[in-house]
Amino acid sequence: MRKRIMTIALACMTMLTVGAQESGKKSKDHNFEVAKNLDIFNNIYKNLDLMYVDTLNAAEVIGTGINAMLRSLDPYTEYYPEENTKDLKMMLTGKYAGMGALIRYNQKLKRVIVDEPYEGMPAAEAGLRKGDIILSIDDSVMTDKNVSHVSSCLRGDAGTSFILKIKRPSTDKTMDIKITRKSIKLPEIPYYGMRPGRIGYINLNGFPEGCAREMRRAFIDLKKQGAKGLVLDLRGNGGGSLQEAVDIINMWVPRGLTLVETRGKLRQSDHKYKTRLEPVDTVMPIVVLVNGETASASEITAGSLQDLDRGVVMGTRTYGKGLVQSPMIELPYNANLKMTTAKYYIPSGRCIQAINYKHSDGGYRERIADSLTHVFHTRAGREVRDGGGIKPDMEIAADTLPNIAIYLDRIDSTEVMLDYVIDYISAHPTIAPASEFHLTDAEFDDFKQRVQKSGFTYDPMSGKKLEELVKLARFEGYYDDASAEFEALKEKLKHDVARDLERNKDIIRQMLEQDIISAYYYQAGAVEAALNDDKQLKEAERLLNDPKEYAKVLTPAKSK
Repeated sequence: MRKRIMTIALACMTMLTVGAQESGKKSKDHNFEVAKNLDIFNNIYKNLDLMYVDTLNAAEVIGTGINAMLRSLDPYTEYYPEENTKDLKMMLTGKYAGMGALIRYNQKLKRVIVDEPYEGMPAAEAGLRKGDIILSIDDSVMTDKNVSHVSSCLRGDAGTSFILKIKRPSTDKTMDIKITRKSIKLPEIPYYGMRPGRIGYINLNGFPEGCAREMRRAFIDLKKQGAKGLVLDLRGNGGGSLQEAVDIINMWVPRGLTLVETRGKLRQSDHKYKTRLEPVDTVMPIVVLVNGETASASEITAGSLQDLDRGVVMGTRTYGKGLVQSPMIELPYNANLKMTTAKYYIPSGRCIQAINYKHSDGGYRERIADSLTHVFHTRAGREVRDGGGIKPDMEIAADTLPNIAIYLDRIDSTEVMLDYVIDYISAHPTIAPASEFHLTDAEFDDFKQRVQKSGFTYDPMSGKKLEELVKLARFEGYYDDASAEFEALKEKLKHDVARDLERNKDIIRQMLEQDIISAYYYQAGAVEAALNDDKQLKEAERLLNDPKEYAKVLTPAKSK
């Protein structure tokens, strides 16, 4: 017996020794490969710099190499040279110093224009309006510059001033306006308020530092106003700080719960995030609205409330970002690296990362198939899955924009929609409150006439698909037998701007109204006005007003 034990012990020691040797060999081989390839890279650049026919820009050439290396990993690992570190800080904090306005490129004028001043910011205080053409900033002409260049010139240190020369289309006047830059913090909650049926509504559009504090204030205010249910709107919210997400969830769940675990290669990447405060309300029913642009910290919020059966997630499947970044890894010469260092796991134990990033063969990506996901369970026992984002408890698709509306809003080179809005603002010093404002039928007819006279055109997708089908039918020899049907269908799908404007009147009118409202009531007014025609919000309100159905959604399905 003793011999047998000794034999087993010796075998185990041998295995451990061999394993350690193999592990050491792998580590040694890896370190050699790293050193070898860094040496090769260094020598390539030295030879290029010495002998290449043209003088090289070191920052540009090596920066291109760095960015190509990072592109083989994932889209969240990014290099920020010294001149771009301000962009990284703005992304993390939601703050920057400038005049506080959205700008855009006017395709008809070939100029950068003011699109939307922010409420209470220098641009609004200086009287800038939607459509104002930016001619110069101090002595620098901007008429031949793109949006990115103009934006960088508008930004600077808080307290510094510049002279902005603009031309106002409605009056054709040129004006010089002195603007003093101010620290701009984009509103994380552009709008919150009470809805019919004593339902509170909060629109959260990011997770910058301090947003949990603002969320707490908004929620407490809604409770004071008598809210008996809450709609938390995370649609289009791309995320931000993980700790802010945990603190927001903490408003509705008890103290001491582990909401998120991060796990990475190094021990310092592993961390448990627990709720640390007493909650505000643990019983109020909650519906969380999500869509395909709900990502990262937003998914942590929605997924944790789902895993804890604390709220109903409604809308469409979320983006699926389960990766965590260390955002400020300092590099020499004041550069920074934002690096993916871990994956996060929410209360049920699942990671909702939707894409696997492969790092071989130059890097590629593959979406995780639903069939390869794994089943997890909420606290009450409901089935949920990892991979592929957060699947809503109730899937409600939003209304989609028709093709003509997309062209009018984003592609149209005549800018007829923008011109109509600018002229409307010029002709109307005031309008009705945001929730009550509507264009009349006569005003919409005026817009239709403008569109038809402007020369606006667009490519109807149905017509394109028909052309492809006709080509395929000809190729396969079916066209002659069905030519009459094809011609009849072609006639029905014939391009008719007036007809398509009338057919999509409601959606196009809503778009015009929101653009107009934002000029008077800023972002808060635009959000409030959009709620009147929001199909997903109406379904959320209906559910919150039906306690039995709400409870049923959060009840596990009975096994058969």
